[in-house]
Amino acid sequence: MLSNFQELVFDPQLVRRFDVNGPRYTSYPTADRLAETFNAETYRSWLGRRTIGGISRALSLYVHIPFCNTICYYCGCNKIITKDHGRSAKYIKYLGRELDMQATALDGSHDVIQLHWGGGTPTFLADDEMRRLMDLTRKHFRLLPDGEYSIEVDPRKVNRQTVKLLAELAFNRMSVGVQDFEPAVQSAINRIQSLEETREVIEAAREFGFKSVSVDLMYGLPKQSVDSFNHTLDEVLKFSPDRLSVYNYAHLPAHFKPQRRINEAELPSPDARLQILQTAIRRLTDAGYVFIGMDHFAKPEDELAVAQRQGRLHRNFQGYSTYAEADLLAFGVSAISKVGPTYCQNFRTLDEYYAAIDNGVLPVMRGMELTADDLLRRSIIQALMCHFELSLEAIEIAHLIDFKSYFAPELVDLKPMEEAELLRVDDRRISVLPKGRMLVRAIAMVFDRHLRADRERRRYSKVI
Repeated sequence: MLSNFQELVFDPQLVRRFDVNGPRYTSYPTADRLAETFNAETYRSWLGRRTIGGISRALSLYVHIPFCNTICYYCGCNKIITKDHGRSAKYIKYLGRELDMQATALDGSHDVIQLHWGGGTPTFLADDEMRRLMDLTRKHFRLLPDGEYSIEVDPRKVNRQTVKLLAELAFNRMSVGVQDFEPAVQSAINRIQSLEETREVIEAAREFGFKSVSVDLMYGLPKQSVDSFNHTLDEVLKFSPDRLSVYNYAHLPAHFKPQRRINEAELPSPDARLQILQTAIRRLTDAGYVFIGMDHFAKPEDELAVAQRQGRLHRNFQGYSTYAEADLLAFGVSAISKVGPTYCQNFRTLDEYYAAIDNGVLPVMRGMELTADDLLRRSIIQALMCHFELSLEAIEIAHLIDFKSYFAPELVDLKPMEEAELLRVDDRRISVLPKGRMLVRAIAMVFDRHLRADRERRRYSKVI
C-alpha cells in the first residue's frame, strides 16, 4: 500500500480538463529558450569560474551518441541512421578532442559522480569503440568509486558479453528500451524486439552487478489497446525492473520526420490513451512501485524513491536524478550542459560540430545565463516536479522575496486548480494533492514566465 506521500489519484475528467500542451521541465528555462548570443567564449568563461565562492562540487557528465542502425518511427531524438562504423570511429575522435577542450578550460575538481551515455543508441558502438570512449573520458576526469554510471541500451543490439563489457567499463545502471511487446505495435513503429533478447540483457545486467535496471515503455502508439498494453505489462513485471518509465507518445510529425511514417488513423483515441495510462498506473502501483513523478515509477528501495522521501530528488536533462548540486558537462552533437547559472547546447549536426572543433572552438550553438528571476522560478518548478510540495518560507529566505506579492498573478491562476482539488495553497506551502500529481507539469507551467509571456505551446506535447 502506498503511503500518503506517494498516493496518486487518476481522475479522467480532471485530466481532460487540465491536459494542456506544455514542457517536460528537464530544465527551467526550457531548452527552446536558449539563444545564440551565448557562445563558446561565454561557456569557456563559466567553465573557468566554476569555483567562485570556493565551491568545487563533483561533476555529472553526459555523452550523446547519435547513431542508430535502424529508425524507430516514433522517435524525436537527434539521431543518425547508419551501419557505417567509420562514422562512429571519427565521432569518438572528436569527442576526445571536446573532452580535452572542456577539461582544459575547467576550473576546480575533475571528479565525476554521475555519467550517462544517451542517444541515439549508445550500444551502436562496437566494443573497442566503447573502450576507447571510456579511456578518453578517464584521461580527463576521475570517476568516483561510488558514482552513478548509466547507459541507454537497445536489447536488439546487445548480448550477454556486451553487458559484461559495460560492467567492466564501470557502468552500474542501465535503461532498457522496450516501448511495447505487441507484434502489431512493434511492426507499426518499425521496432521488432523479442521478449527473449530483452530478458537476456536484463538478466545479464543483474549477473554482472548492475545496481539498477530501468525499462522504458510508451503509451499512445499505433495499434495499441488496453488489452495489448496489459500483456506488455504482464511481461515487463516478470522482469521486476527497479524503475519503469511510461512515456506519452507525442505525435508531432511536423517536427519529427520519421513520425510521418505512422498512420494517424491507427493511433488510439484520446479516451483509449487515458485508459491505457490508467491501467498502467493501477498495475504498477498494485505491484508495489512508487510514483516518482510524471511518467516515472520505482521500487520503494530504489535510490530515486529514497531520494524523494528524503527531499533530495532533482531533475535534469536526463530526467530524475539523486545529484542535485552537480554541474553537468555535456559532450557531442546537440548535448546540453549546465554550469553554474548557465545552460548551453552544442551544434546539432556533425558538420557544424566537427568544424567548430577543427577551428579550436568549443562547439556551442546557443545558451543562456539565468537571471535571478529564472533561478527563483527554477527552484519552484524543481520542488513541485520532484516533491509535489513547495515551502513558501524556504523560497522567501533563499531568494529574498515576499512570495504572495511576487507571485500574485500566478496565485490567481492556481485558483481553478485549487478548486478542482489538484493542489492546496495555505500561508506556509503549496501542496500538490493526489488528484494533481499526474498533472504536475500543468501546475508547474503556471510559474513559467516565458510561457506566460508568449503563450505559444504548440511546440510542446500534451502533459498527459
